[in-house]
Amino acid sequence: MTCSHDQVRAVAWIDGRLQLLDQRRLPQCEEIMVLEDSNAVADAIRDMVVRGAPAIGITAAYGAVIAAGSRFKAHPDNWRSGFKQDLEVLNQARPTAVNLAWAVQRMWEAAETLEGDPVPALIELAHTIHEQDIQANHTMGKLGAAFIDNGSAVLTHCNTGSLATGGYGTALGVIRSAWSAGKLTTVFADETRPWLQGARLTAWELVKDDIPVTLLVDGAAAYLMKQGKVQWVIVGSDRIAANGDVANKIGTYSAAVAARHHGVKFMVVAPGSTVDMNIPAGADIPIETRPPAEVLEVAGIAVAADGAQAWNPAFDVTPAELVDVIVTERGVVEQPDLAKMTAMMA
Repeated sequence: MTCSHDQVRAVAWIDGRLQLLDQRRLPQCEEIMVLEDSNAVADAIRDMVVRGAPAIGITAAYGAVIAAGSRFKAHPDNWRSGFKQDLEVLNQARPTAVNLAWAVQRMWEAAETLEGDPVPALIELAHTIHEQDIQANHTMGKLGAAFIDNGSAVLTHCNTGSLATGGYGTALGVIRSAWSAGKLTTVFADETRPWLQGARLTAWELVKDDIPVTLLVDGAAAYLMKQGKVQWVIVGSDRIAANGDVANKIGTYSAAVAARHHGVKFMVVAPGSTVDMNIPAGADIPIETRPPAEVLEVAGIAVAADGAQAWNPAFDVTPAELVDVIVTERGVVEQPDLAKMTAMMA
């Protein structure tokens, strides 16, 4: 399922092997990594070859297929014990994105009931997870775009497009749908330090799909809003708590605070698998802290004074009261709270 503004795919299963577009190399180089070992898949998730909660979950599902095939080949009568260990390695690759644990659990539950070679059934499930994500993104795109008035401009943060999902995107899926419907004049994208996902990935995707994009440093977002240049901030999420609190890329909370102050609407777009009803509130979401070097360096070149320290949380939590609407493929929640989230997820 593609359209003229949806040409990018970051994860693919071709000829029995997992292929990942190495997002660390973009936009300078479009390099495909071919992976045939589940530990290498876990490393690719941890090292940000692939990123974005839905894409991480899809990649982990394919990693589970690889693990099952390897374990069954080596120990056809006792493959599940080693397979469970492989799944745990995948599950621990990144702690914040709930889609990772969700996909790993689905693969394990399927594997528990299988007889004989597990690969055919597991690859079918991985393909289903992948395709359902793309379909969900198109559904969310239509639902979210319905909130946007003609002649609007939007701001987005990090990367939430085809690179972060099975295809089409979550927040960028809404933006793609709104652009295709003729509702948008332009898209503004935060550069998103320290990995520069906005500059390297979002801008690359939108240029590739012929959607006009204007890049700005993260600290300029509030001033952009003050000038009345955007009507919506549209972001994704790696985990949504039961009360509607949202964990997303660091800098999202700042954008939400600025949006509320300036009367700009704030939309979160994420698949239902991102909603974790077992987490009561955002304070309970585990927040990944990444190496200080990511802040102290840019592309391996030191930019900070020698001896300086760095604090590098990969995510922050935006409280539900700053969110105007949460869009999932299950439906839309305006002014989210526990009761509304529970009703949507029921």
